[in-house]
Amino acid sequence: MTSPFRLLRVLGDRPFAEVGQPVLAMPDEGRGLLAVAGEPGFAGMSTVGVYGIGNLACRAVLRTRFPVHALAFHPTAPLLAVGTGEYDGGYFFDGELLLLNWETGATTSLIEHGFGRQVLGLNWFDEQALRVLMAPPDDWKNEREAHVEGHVAVVRRPDWCAVAPRSLTSADLAGPRVPAPRPDGRDAARRALCALSPDWEPRRHVLAVELLLDGAVLATLDREENDPERPVRTAPADGLLIQHRTSAYVDRHERLRIRYGSRDYVNQARRAGRKPKQHWLSVRSPERPGVQPLFPFSWEPGETHFPGPGAETADGDLVHAGTVYNGHGLQPGGSFVVRRAATDGAPRWVFHTDHVATDLDTDRETAYVAYRDGGILAVDLRDGALRWRHQLTVAGVPAVPTALTVTEPGRLLVGTADGRVLDCATT
Repeated sequence: MTSPFRLLRVLGDRPFAEVGQPVLAMPDEGRGLLAVAGEPGFAGMSTVGVYGIGNLACRAVLRTRFPVHALAFHPTAPLLAVGTGEYDGGYFFDGELLLLNWETGATTSLIEHGFGRQVLGLNWFDEQALRVLMAPPDDWKNEREAHVEGHVAVVRRPDWCAVAPRSLTSADLAGPRVPAPRPDGRDAARRALCALSPDWEPRRHVLAVELLLDGAVLATLDREENDPERPVRTAPADGLLIQHRTSAYVDRHERLRIRYGSRDYVNQARRAGRKPKQHWLSVRSPERPGVQPLFPFSWEPGETHFPGPGAETADGDLVHAGTVYNGHGLQPGGSFVVRRAATDGAPRWVFHTDHVATDLDTDRETAYVAYRDGGILAVDLRDGALRWRHQLTVAGVPAVPTALTVTEPGRLLVGTADGRVLDCATT
Protein backbone atom coordinates (compact mmCIF):
# COMPACT_ATOMS: atom_id res chain seq x y z
CA MET A 1 0.00 0.00 0.00
CA THR A 2 1.71 3.17 -1.22
CA SER A 3 1.54 6.13 1.13
CA PRO A 4 1.04 9.62 -0.36
CA PHE A 5 2.44 11.18 2.84
CA ARG A 6 5.18 13.78 2.22
CA LEU A 7 7.14 15.94 4.64
CA LEU A 8 7.24 19.50 3.29
CA ARG A 9 9.07 21.40 6.05
CA VAL A 10 10.18 21.11 9.68
CA LEU A 11 9.31 23.89 12.14
CA GLY A 12 11.17 24.29 15.42
CA ASP A 13 14.16 22.25 14.24
CA ARG A 14 17.42 22.62 16.15
CA PRO A 15 20.56 20.61 16.99
CA PHE A 16 20.07 17.59 19.28
CA ALA A 17 16.28 17.98 19.11
CA GLU A 18 15.68 14.23 19.34
CA VAL A 19 17.06 13.70 22.87
CA GLY A 20 15.40 16.51 24.82
CA GLN A 21 17.06 17.23 28.17
CA PRO A 22 20.51 15.53 28.05
CA VAL A 23 21.73 13.33 30.88
CA LEU A 24 24.84 11.77 29.32
CA ALA A 25 27.15 12.48 26.37
CA MET A 26 29.90 10.22 25.01
CA PRO A 27 32.19 11.28 22.13
CA ASP A 28 34.00 9.11 19.60
CA GLU A 29 36.48 11.69 18.38
CA GLY A 30 38.25 9.27 16.05
CA ARG A 31 35.10 8.85 13.96
CA GLY A 32 33.71 12.33 14.64
CA LEU A 33 30.63 11.12 16.52
CA LEU A 34 28.78 12.06 19.69
CA ALA A 35 26.23 9.87 21.50
CA VAL A 36 23.75 11.76 23.68
CA ALA A 37 21.16 10.28 26.05
CA GLY A 38 18.11 12.24 27.18
CA GLU A 39 16.04 12.01 30.32
CA PRO A 40 12.70 10.15 30.23
CA GLY A 41 10.19 12.15 28.22
CA PHE A 42 7.02 11.32 26.29
CA ALA A 43 5.36 8.10 27.53
CA GLY A 44 8.28 7.65 29.94
CA MET A 45 10.67 6.76 27.12
CA SER A 46 14.35 7.75 27.16
CA THR A 47 16.08 8.58 23.89
CA VAL A 48 19.65 8.10 22.68
CA GLY A 49 20.86 9.89 19.56
CA VAL A 50 24.10 9.49 17.61
CA TYR A 51 25.27 12.71 15.93
CA GLY A 52 28.02 13.79 13.62
CA ILE A 53 30.26 16.28 15.46
CA GLY A 54 31.00 18.22 12.27
CA ASN A 55 27.46 18.93 11.01
CA LEU A 56 25.45 17.84 14.11
CA ALA A 57 23.24 15.68 11.87
CA CYS A 58 21.44 12.85 13.64
CA ARG A 59 22.65 9.45 12.39
CA ALA A 60 20.44 7.14 14.47
CA VAL A 61 17.97 7.13 17.36
CA LEU A 62 17.21 4.54 20.03
CA ARG A 63 14.26 4.75 22.43
CA THR A 64 14.15 2.75 25.64
CA ARG A 65 11.65 2.33 28.47
CA PHE A 66 14.39 2.69 31.12
CA PRO A 67 16.65 5.65 32.02
CA VAL A 68 20.09 5.54 30.38
CA HIS A 69 23.23 5.26 32.56
CA ALA A 70 26.03 4.24 30.21
CA LEU A 71 27.18 4.69 26.60
CA ALA A 72 30.20 3.16 24.86
CA PHE A 73 31.20 3.16 21.18
CA HIS A 74 32.66 -0.10 19.85
CA PRO A 75 36.32 0.44 18.86
CA THR A 76 35.81 -0.42 15.17
CA ALA A 77 32.27 -1.64 14.41
CA PRO A 78 29.34 0.80 13.89
CA LEU A 79 27.91 -0.13 17.28
CA LEU A 80 26.97 1.81 20.40
CA ALA A 81 26.47 -0.11 23.65
CA VAL A 82 23.75 1.42 25.82
CA GLY A 83 23.16 0.56 29.47
CA THR A 84 19.75 1.29 31.01
CA GLY A 85 17.73 0.47 34.10
CA GLU A 86 16.10 1.57 37.32
CA TYR A 87 15.05 0.35 40.74
CA ASP A 88 11.44 -0.79 40.70
CA GLY A 89 10.78 0.75 44.12
CA GLY A 90 10.27 -2.49 45.97
CA TYR A 91 12.73 -5.24 45.12
CA PHE A 92 14.38 -5.49 41.68
CA PHE A 93 16.88 -3.48 39.65
CA ASP A 94 15.50 -3.92 36.12
CA GLY A 95 17.15 -2.82 32.89
CA GLU A 96 18.66 -3.65 29.53
CA LEU A 97 21.96 -3.84 27.70
CA LEU A 98 21.30 -2.64 24.16
CA LEU A 99 23.38 -2.52 20.99
CA LEU A 100 22.54 0.22 18.50
CA ASN A 101 23.92 -0.08 14.99
CA TRP A 102 24.25 3.60 14.14
CA GLU A 103 24.60 2.86 10.43
CA THR A 104 21.38 0.86 10.05
CA GLY A 105 19.42 2.06 13.10
CA ALA A 106 18.81 -1.53 14.24
CA THR A 107 18.71 -2.16 18.00
CA THR A 108 19.34 -5.46 19.80
CA SER A 109 18.45 -6.16 23.44
CA LEU A 110 21.05 -8.62 24.76
CA ILE A 111 20.14 -9.85 28.27
CA GLU A 112 18.27 -13.16 28.40
CA HIS A 113 16.42 -12.70 31.73
CA GLY A 114 12.99 -11.09 31.52
CA PHE A 115 13.73 -8.44 34.17
CA GLY A 116 17.21 -7.86 32.77
CA ARG A 117 19.78 -5.97 34.86
CA GLN A 118 20.30 -2.30 35.60
CA VAL A 119 23.48 -1.51 33.65
CA LEU A 120 25.51 1.29 35.26
CA GLY A 121 28.77 1.31 33.31
CA LEU A 122 30.21 0.07 29.99
CA ASN A 123 33.76 -0.04 28.64
CA TRP A 124 35.22 -1.80 25.59
CA PHE A 125 38.60 -3.41 26.34
CA ASP A 126 39.04 -4.34 22.69
CA GLU A 127 36.96 -5.45 19.69
CA GLN A 128 35.74 -8.60 21.48
CA ALA A 129 35.61 -7.75 25.21
CA LEU A 130 33.00 -5.53 26.86
CA ARG A 131 33.19 -4.69 30.58
CA VAL A 132 29.71 -4.40 32.11
CA LEU A 133 29.03 -2.87 35.53
CA MET A 134 25.58 -3.72 36.89
CA ALA A 135 23.50 -3.06 39.97
CA PRO A 136 22.68 -6.20 41.95
CA PRO A 137 19.62 -8.10 40.69
CA ASP A 138 17.71 -7.08 43.83
CA ASP A 139 18.17 -5.50 47.26
CA TRP A 140 17.07 -8.49 49.32
CA LYS A 141 19.09 -8.81 52.60
CA ASN A 142 21.39 -5.86 51.78
CA GLU A 143 19.12 -2.95 50.99
CA ARG A 144 21.60 -0.13 51.68
CA GLU A 145 24.63 -1.75 50.00
CA ALA A 146 22.66 -2.67 46.90
CA HIS A 147 22.30 1.02 46.00
CA VAL A 148 26.03 1.79 46.18
CA GLU A 149 27.54 -1.50 45.03
CA GLY A 150 27.25 -3.73 41.98
CA HIS A 151 28.70 -6.59 39.97
CA VAL A 152 31.23 -6.38 37.18
CA ALA A 153 31.61 -8.85 34.32
CA VAL A 154 33.65 -8.97 31.12
CA VAL A 155 31.62 -10.38 28.22
CA ARG A 156 33.49 -11.64 25.14
CA ARG A 157 32.06 -12.27 21.69
CA PRO A 158 34.06 -12.83 18.48
CA ASP A 159 31.72 -10.63 16.41
CA TRP A 160 29.42 -8.22 18.21
CA CYS A 161 27.64 -7.35 14.97
CA ALA A 162 26.34 -10.93 14.87
CA VAL A 163 25.27 -11.26 18.53
CA ALA A 164 21.76 -12.68 18.83
CA PRO A 165 19.01 -10.99 20.87
CA ARG A 166 18.61 -12.20 24.48
CA SER A 167 21.81 -14.21 24.23
CA LEU A 168 23.62 -12.97 27.37
CA THR A 169 22.90 -15.42 30.18
CA SER A 170 23.28 -15.13 33.94
CA ALA A 171 26.59 -16.96 33.59
CA ASP A 172 27.84 -14.35 31.11
CA LEU A 173 27.00 -11.57 33.56
CA ALA A 174 28.29 -13.22 36.74
CA GLY A 175 31.11 -11.32 38.41
CA PRO A 176 32.57 -10.04 41.67
CA ARG A 177 30.88 -7.48 43.91
CA VAL A 178 32.48 -4.03 43.60
CA PRO A 179 31.73 -0.41 44.54
CA ALA A 180 29.34 1.05 41.96
CA PRO A 181 28.86 4.81 42.27
CA ARG A 182 25.98 6.40 40.38
CA PRO A 183 27.51 9.58 38.91
CA ASP A 184 25.32 12.34 37.49
CA GLY A 185 26.37 13.24 33.94
CA ARG A 186 23.83 16.01 33.32
CA ASP A 187 26.11 19.02 33.75
CA ALA A 188 28.86 17.52 31.60
CA ALA A 189 26.33 16.60 28.89
CA ARG A 190 24.90 20.13 28.79
CA ARG A 191 28.39 21.61 28.55
CA ALA A 192 29.24 19.27 25.67
CA LEU A 193 26.14 20.27 23.71
CA CYS A 194 26.58 23.98 24.41
CA ALA A 195 30.18 23.78 23.20
CA LEU A 196 29.04 22.33 19.88
CA SER A 197 25.98 24.52 19.37
CA PRO A 198 24.63 27.49 21.33
CA ASP A 199 21.31 27.00 19.49
CA TRP A 200 20.33 23.69 21.05
CA GLU A 201 17.26 23.84 23.28
CA PRO A 202 15.56 20.95 25.09
CA ARG A 203 11.78 20.82 24.68
CA ARG A 204 9.08 18.43 25.80
CA HIS A 205 6.49 16.87 23.52
CA VAL A 206 3.83 18.73 21.53
CA LEU A 207 0.38 18.45 23.10
CA ALA A 208 -1.51 20.25 20.33
CA VAL A 209 -0.79 22.14 17.13
CA GLU A 210 -2.98 24.48 15.08
CA LEU A 211 -2.84 26.84 12.14
CA LEU A 212 -3.87 30.39 13.12
CA LEU A 213 -5.91 32.74 10.94
CA ASP A 214 -2.84 34.80 10.03
CA GLY A 215 -1.04 31.68 8.80
CA ALA A 216 1.21 31.26 11.85
CA VAL A 217 1.56 27.82 13.49
CA LEU A 218 0.96 27.54 17.25
CA ALA A 219 2.37 24.54 19.10
CA THR A 220 1.41 23.80 22.70
CA LEU A 221 4.22 21.93 24.47
CA ASP A 222 4.03 19.94 27.67
CA ARG A 223 5.68 21.28 30.80
CA GLU A 224 6.20 19.98 34.32
CA GLU A 225 3.67 21.15 36.90
CA ASN A 226 6.37 22.99 38.89
CA ASP A 227 7.90 24.70 35.85
CA PRO A 228 7.34 28.47 35.77
CA GLU A 229 4.74 29.85 33.38
CA ARG A 230 6.27 31.03 30.12
CA PRO A 231 4.66 33.45 27.66
CA VAL A 232 3.91 32.58 24.05
CA ARG A 233 7.11 33.12 22.09
CA THR A 234 8.44 32.75 18.59
CA ALA A 235 11.11 30.22 17.69
CA PRO A 236 13.90 32.31 16.13
CA ALA A 237 14.54 30.16 13.06
CA ASP A 238 11.12 29.81 11.46
CA GLY A 239 8.50 31.84 13.33
CA LEU A 240 6.81 28.88 15.04
CA LEU A 241 4.74 30.14 17.99
CA ILE A 242 5.33 28.12 21.18
CA GLN A 243 3.31 28.01 24.38
CA HIS A 244 3.53 25.61 27.34
CA ARG A 245 0.98 24.00 29.62
CA THR A 246 0.78 20.97 31.85
CA SER A 247 -1.07 17.91 30.65
CA ALA A 248 -2.44 17.09 34.12
CA TYR A 249 -6.21 16.75 34.55
CA VAL A 250 -7.93 19.30 36.77
CA ASP A 251 -10.80 17.23 38.19
CA ARG A 252 -11.84 13.64 38.78
CA HIS A 253 -13.71 13.41 35.47
CA GLU A 254 -11.16 13.18 32.69
CA ARG A 255 -12.03 15.67 29.97
CA LEU A 256 -11.72 13.99 26.58
CA ARG A 257 -10.04 15.46 23.53
CA ILE A 258 -12.99 15.30 21.11
CA ARG A 259 -12.59 17.73 18.22
CA TYR A 260 -15.58 19.61 16.75
CA GLY A 261 -17.64 18.49 19.75
CA SER A 262 -21.10 19.98 20.18
CA ARG A 263 -20.80 19.07 23.86
CA ASP A 264 -18.08 18.77 26.51
CA TYR A 265 -17.19 15.06 26.62
CA VAL A 266 -15.71 13.40 29.72
CA ASN A 267 -14.68 9.92 30.81
CA GLN A 268 -16.74 8.95 33.85
CA ALA A 269 -16.06 5.88 35.99
CA ARG A 270 -19.39 4.46 37.24
CA ARG A 271 -20.14 1.49 39.48
CA ALA A 272 -23.36 -0.54 39.33
CA GLY A 273 -23.85 -2.45 42.58
CA ARG A 274 -20.94 -4.76 43.30
CA LYS A 275 -19.77 -4.87 39.70
CA PRO A 276 -16.35 -3.36 38.85
CA LYS A 277 -16.23 0.25 37.77
CA GLN A 278 -17.08 0.82 34.13
CA HIS A 279 -15.89 3.72 31.99
CA TRP A 280 -18.73 5.72 30.44
CA LEU A 281 -18.69 8.36 27.76
CA SER A 282 -20.48 11.24 29.45
CA VAL A 283 -21.13 14.92 28.80
CA ARG A 284 -20.96 18.02 30.91
CA SER A 285 -23.81 20.42 30.20
CA PRO A 286 -24.07 24.07 31.31
CA GLU A 287 -27.84 23.61 31.75
CA ARG A 288 -27.53 20.73 34.24
CA PRO A 289 -25.15 20.20 37.18
CA GLY A 290 -22.63 17.36 37.14
CA VAL A 291 -22.19 15.03 34.19
CA GLN A 292 -24.75 12.99 32.24
CA PRO A 293 -23.78 9.48 31.06
CA LEU A 294 -24.35 8.60 27.40
CA PHE A 295 -23.09 5.02 26.99
CA PRO A 296 -20.23 2.75 28.14
CA PHE A 297 -16.94 2.94 26.31
CA SER A 298 -16.94 -0.83 25.95
CA TRP A 299 -19.48 -2.27 23.52
CA GLU A 300 -18.16 -5.81 24.15
CA PRO A 301 -19.46 -7.67 27.24
CA GLY A 302 -16.67 -8.48 29.68
CA GLU A 303 -14.17 -6.03 28.16
CA THR A 304 -12.92 -2.79 29.66
CA HIS A 305 -12.14 -0.08 27.12
CA PHE A 306 -10.07 3.01 27.86
CA PRO A 307 -10.73 6.09 25.72
CA GLY A 308 -8.34 8.02 23.52
CA PRO A 309 -8.57 11.10 21.29
CA GLY A 310 -11.49 11.52 18.92
CA ALA A 311 -13.69 13.78 16.81
CA GLU A 312 -17.39 14.40 16.28
CA THR A 313 -18.62 13.99 12.71
CA ALA A 314 -20.97 16.36 10.90
CA ASP A 315 -23.94 14.06 11.60
CA GLY A 316 -23.13 13.75 15.32
CA ASP A 317 -21.37 10.37 15.34
CA LEU A 318 -18.18 9.95 17.37
CA VAL A 319 -14.93 8.64 15.94
CA HIS A 320 -12.44 7.90 18.70
CA ALA A 321 -9.39 5.80 19.48
CA GLY A 322 -8.99 3.60 22.54
CA THR A 323 -7.45 0.47 24.04
CA VAL A 324 -8.74 -2.79 25.51
CA TYR A 325 -7.55 -3.40 29.08
CA ASN A 326 -5.46 -6.50 29.69
CA GLY A 327 -3.61 -7.29 32.92
CA HIS A 328 -0.50 -8.24 30.91
CA GLY A 329 -0.40 -4.95 29.01
CA LEU A 330 -1.57 -3.98 25.56
CA GLN A 331 -2.10 -7.08 23.42
CA PRO A 332 -1.87 -7.40 19.61
CA GLY A 333 -5.01 -5.86 18.18
CA GLY A 334 -5.84 -4.32 21.55
CA SER A 335 -5.83 -0.76 20.22
CA PHE A 336 -8.71 0.46 18.09
CA VAL A 337 -10.39 3.30 16.24
CA VAL A 338 -14.19 3.15 16.20
CA ARG A 339 -17.08 5.13 14.72
CA ARG A 340 -20.08 5.08 17.06
CA ALA A 341 -23.68 6.18 16.71
CA ALA A 342 -24.42 9.29 18.74
CA THR A 343 -27.67 7.86 20.11
CA ASP A 344 -26.63 4.57 21.74
CA GLY A 345 -22.91 4.18 21.03
CA ALA A 346 -23.37 1.21 18.68
CA PRO A 347 -20.20 0.78 16.60
CA ARG A 348 -20.66 1.37 12.89
CA TRP A 349 -17.12 0.08 12.22
CA VAL A 350 -14.00 -0.81 14.24
CA PHE A 351 -10.40 -0.69 13.04
CA HIS A 352 -7.88 -2.62 15.20
CA THR A 353 -4.16 -1.88 15.61
CA ASP A 354 -1.33 -2.88 17.96
CA HIS A 355 -0.20 0.51 19.32
CA VAL A 356 -1.59 3.35 21.45
CA ALA A 357 -2.98 6.34 19.55
CA THR A 358 -1.64 9.76 20.50
CA ASP A 359 -3.99 11.97 18.48
CA LEU A 360 -6.77 11.86 15.90
CA ASP A 361 -8.34 14.35 13.50
CA THR A 362 -10.78 14.07 10.60
CA ASP A 363 -11.83 15.75 7.41
CA ARG A 364 -15.01 14.93 5.50
CA GLU A 365 -13.76 11.57 4.23
CA THR A 366 -10.82 10.42 6.37
CA ALA A 367 -9.76 9.87 9.96
CA TYR A 368 -6.03 10.51 10.49
CA VAL A 369 -4.52 8.77 13.53
CA ALA A 370 -1.04 9.18 15.07
CA TYR A 371 0.56 6.39 17.13
CA ARG A 372 3.29 5.97 19.74
CA ASP A 373 5.26 3.63 17.49
CA GLY A 374 5.75 6.46 14.96
CA GLY A 375 2.94 5.43 12.63
CA ILE A 376 0.35 7.70 11.00
CA LEU A 377 -2.73 5.99 9.52
CA ALA A 378 -5.47 7.23 7.22
CA VAL A 379 -8.79 5.39 7.71
CA ASP A 380 -11.89 5.80 5.54
CA LEU A 381 -14.49 7.62 7.61
CA ARG A 382 -17.39 5.74 5.99
CA ASP A 383 -16.36 2.11 6.50
CA GLY A 384 -13.12 2.08 8.53
CA ALA A 385 -11.00 0.71 5.71
CA LEU A 386 -7.28 1.49 5.86
CA ARG A 387 -6.30 3.89 3.07
CA TRP A 388 -2.61 4.18 3.82
CA ARG A 389 -0.02 3.80 6.56
CA HIS A 390 3.17 5.85 6.99
CA GLN A 391 6.08 5.48 9.40
CA LEU A 392 7.20 8.96 10.42
CA THR A 393 10.83 9.98 9.89
CA VAL A 394 12.71 13.27 9.81
CA ALA A 395 15.88 13.27 7.68
CA GLY A 396 15.71 9.47 7.68
CA VAL A 397 15.54 9.20 11.50
CA PRO A 398 12.39 7.79 13.17
CA ALA A 399 10.16 10.33 14.93
CA VAL A 400 7.14 9.95 17.23
CA PRO A 401 3.95 11.93 16.43
CA THR A 402 2.21 13.23 19.56
CA ALA A 403 -0.24 15.74 18.02
CA LEU A 404 -1.93 15.92 14.63
CA THR A 405 -4.20 18.52 13.00
CA VAL A 406 -5.85 18.67 9.57
CA THR A 407 -5.39 22.22 8.26
CA GLU A 408 -7.02 21.77 4.84
CA PRO A 409 -7.76 18.86 2.49
CA GLY A 410 -4.48 17.06 1.88
CA ARG A 411 -2.45 18.92 4.56
CA LEU A 412 -1.49 17.96 8.11
CA LEU A 413 0.47 19.56 10.90
CA VAL A 414 2.18 16.92 13.03
CA GLY A 415 3.71 17.69 16.43
CA THR A 416 6.44 15.35 17.66
CA ALA A 417 7.77 13.99 20.95
CA ASP A 418 10.86 16.22 20.62
CA GLY A 419 9.00 19.54 20.29
CA ARG A 420 9.07 19.96 16.51
CA VAL A 421 6.17 20.54 14.11
CA LEU A 422 6.06 18.92 10.66
CA ASP A 423 4.12 20.46 7.77
CA CYS A 424 2.97 17.49 5.68
CA ALA A 425 1.01 16.71 2.52
CA THR A 426 -1.23 13.66 2.21
CA THR A 427 -2.09 13.76 -1.50
